[in-house]
Amino acid sequence: MWPIRSYPGSTSISAADRTVGSTDVIFVSYQDTLELLSPAEAMRICEEVLLAQARGSVAWPTTPNLKLDESKPFHNHWIGKAALLRETAATGVRLYNYYDDGRRNNIGSLQRLGYVILSDPTDGRPLAIVDDHWTSGLRAAASPVVGCKWLAPPAPRVLGLNGVGTMATNVLRCLTHMYRFDEIRCTSRRAETREAFASHWSNALAIPVTPVESSKEVARGADIVVGATTSSDAVCREAWLKPGALFISLARRELDPDDWAQMDKVVVDSWALNLQMPVFRGMVESGRFPRESLYAELQEIVSGAKPGRTRPDEKILIHTCGLASQDIAIAHHVFREAERRGRGIRLPVASTP
Repeated sequence: MWPIRSYPGSTSISAADRTVGSTDVIFVSYQDTLELLSPAEAMRICEEVLLAQARGSVAWPTTPNLKLDESKPFHNHWIGKAALLRETAATGVRLYNYYDDGRRNNIGSLQRLGYVILSDPTDGRPLAIVDDHWTSGLRAAASPVVGCKWLAPPAPRVLGLNGVGTMATNVLRCLTHMYRFDEIRCTSRRAETREAFASHWSNALAIPVTPVESSKEVARGADIVVGATTSSDAVCREAWLKPGALFISLARRELDPDDWAQMDKVVVDSWALNLQMPVFRGMVESGRFPRESLYAELQEIVSGAKPGRTRPDEKILIHTCGLASQDIAIAHHVFREAERRGRGIRLPVASTP
């Protein structure tokens, strides 16, 4: 177990004094979140939130995202997202930023800002501040992987990974919780990173993980292909995917924008939220991917409003941009687990002297 760290003006939570509804705010550190949230729990929560959205019990802000993009000399991007889950009485705001100057970025890095701030929607009382580096990383992977239940080919055996960073690693954690692969291929910009990734996960999973030089080699013959890079360039083409393959896109343009309309089915987490993303909006405005080309949103698939895979040869794309509702639900789960286990750091709230 990770030690509980105390800071000036704060106290750790003991078994004797922790109570649900405490007047203090609980800070849940990155180290604690590692133990309080597993890939299986993240997938379960993401599925539950999609079902709640299908029932209309999630409330969103009028403006989906608050964004501040600043170019030279800062090259920083600040984002705020919020949601209210009526059924679980959970509400909060996710605040994060990242640096990207076109040559290097800290997307997925621990060296970026990232917190979810939770409050009680019944009275506005502050509840917790949850570090979101682990929780948001797992959410980003868990949300599209949940869709594999309905959209992946049956008993997939070959997995291809474009990228070997945080996003790809978390997708691998989630997918190997669901499936037993015979072969995994991976690629990245640098040979040393993909070779180190392949060596580690070959040993960890007792499955052959092979580093390859190109995205085309990753895709060839794979049942599930994942795009999880930080590149601004497309990494895969529809023609490289075999009939029946599922492509999971976690970033800006993992599948070539010209190829989206060539897929048999395209499923996104939210049409409205994806329209906030410049690359996606550009595809729509240029006519390359009109609204009628979209098959479904994930909530429609998970709730059964629309069927998933209906033919074994369908090429299907799942593309997600990230739902604040899932971030809030996962952070709320972590907060409650921290209370139950006596983890986290108690921070005093404002009070009358």
